[in-house]
Amino acid sequence: MAEADPPARTIALGSGVAAVDAAAWDGLHNGGNPFVSHAFLSLLEESGSVGAGTGWQAAPLMVEDADGRLVAAAPAYLKSHSQGEYVFDHGWADAWARAGGDYYPKLQIAVPFTPVPGPRLLARDSGDARLLLRAAEAVVRQNGLSSAHATFVAPDQMPLFEEAGWLIRRDIQFHFANRGYASFDDFLASLNSQKRKQLRKERLRAAQGLRIEELTGETIRPEHWDAMWLFYQDTGARKWGHPYLTRAAFDLMGAAMADKIILLIAYDADERPVAGALHFLGADTLYGRYWGCLADIPYLHFELCYYRAIDIAIERGLKRVEAGAQGGHKLARGYGPVATWSAHFIADPGFRRAVADYLDRERRAEAAEMEWLEGHMPFRRKS
Repeated sequence: MAEADPPARTIALGSGVAAVDAAAWDGLHNGGNPFVSHAFLSLLEESGSVGAGTGWQAAPLMVEDADGRLVAAAPAYLKSHSQGEYVFDHGWADAWARAGGDYYPKLQIAVPFTPVPGPRLLARDSGDARLLLRAAEAVVRQNGLSSAHATFVAPDQMPLFEEAGWLIRRDIQFHFANRGYASFDDFLASLNSQKRKQLRKERLRAAQGLRIEELTGETIRPEHWDAMWLFYQDTGARKWGHPYLTRAAFDLMGAAMADKIILLIAYDADERPVAGALHFLGADTLYGRYWGCLADIPYLHFELCYYRAIDIAIERGLKRVEAGAQGGHKLARGYGPVATWSAHFIADPGFRRAVADYLDRERRAEAAEMEWLEGHMPFRRKS
């Protein structure tokens, strides 16, 4: 039998997710990861968190069928810097500049400012997903870009990138795995004695003199967003000098995604908000995203971002908590090491070889680190 002709497809580079029909975009993924939703990606654009002046120019890759229906898409951006990615390639940029090349702009397939693993190729079938990768490569070649990068890719999508010949990079995050715990005390019972005592002490110290409120949906009011904005600005100023999100982004989150948000706010004895943490709900995961504190309160960061997150996950029957990038201190608090993945298309053959060599050395060092971390989990040893 003759092989059937492939279905007709049109590949396009869009000007933003907000311009795409929301139902069409969200029909390409299962809704389990809130950060690839049309609501989240479009609010980043509408709030000015990405766009003109930010170094993130929205350029979603899209595949349409013969009837003009969207059958595949990828959140993509033309980047003029490497900020807000959490997969660091500044050394690559410097090396390419020393060789006389322009590293920027580059194409970034990612969720801006969000180091959360998830699908990056939104498609109904693998054939259309592969077209997205071909589209990314074509954008690089046709526009003389140095490279394309897909960061925090869901593990089940990595074979598509490997098959396409993209360079693979692995990093480490720390996630809490809910092993069917009935309560936080049940989780504590799984830890060794020293860590169990440490966590109890930290929780008691953190909550002294404070009232902690858990808010979601319609219970989140404008004054709560005002407080969270102050917390976020404080953390941003101390960590990277300029917060990525605008104030409008928080209002839009509240308007479009409040049912996907759990906001924790700590009040002092005078009922003044002094700290907060913003978490997003996925289908089976709680995602810790933003935190801030206006006073120096020992262990409060751990309480709002890690321990309360475990409480919420257990109460809601969620499988895990992902509490953001980096943070080896999470290990002692029951968050185990988990591999995260990125993929990189380098157009110049010589530059590609140099990056591949670097990644090979990095991979060996990272494997040794992962082995060490796995051997230092705080759980009781089984007899």
